[in-house]
Amino acid sequence: MGLQTYTMDDPTLVTIPYPAQTRQATATISGIPTSITSISFSDKIMITITQDGRLAQWLTVPLQADNPTSTDPHFNLAQVADEDSLLPVSRFQPRVLLGAGGTERETMGLLYASQIASLITVKNREESRALVLGLGLAKVDLSRDVFLEVLDLVTRVL
Repeated sequence: MGLQTYTMDDPTLVTIPYPAQTRQATATISGIPTSITSISFSDKIMITITQDGRLAQWLTVPLQADNPTSTDPHFNLAQVADEDSLLPVSRFQPRVLLGAGGTERETMGLLYASQIASLITVKNREESRALVLGLGLAKVDLSRDVFLEVLDLVTRVL
């Protein structure tokens, strides 16, 4: 099997946006250099959050709703009035792909994945690509200040 060549009039030609749109932001959070990168592929949004160059946990969140009522404006208006806008949308089901690292680290990863998925859909309600999140935080820190600083940095790359 070698490389397959296509001619200009080949009907199988597919236009793929290249290169994938990439954004990066860095800041010092709790005294640790933190880097966040977002890469937008045609089928997925990949976000990595790293401290000291580490990447230890991978999670995924499908952004497309499985529940048909979640796209119904009547149900959405009723939910928005009752829910706290800082809480992640309840329809997201994040999953750990690799590297759970214990109950606390897994819980932290699921929390970040759900909240980032919510941020993405708030920015674009029609977004249907899956989120792939790579986490490499130096320590498990669920303090409100650290959580909000990380999310603020994520919003810069969305």
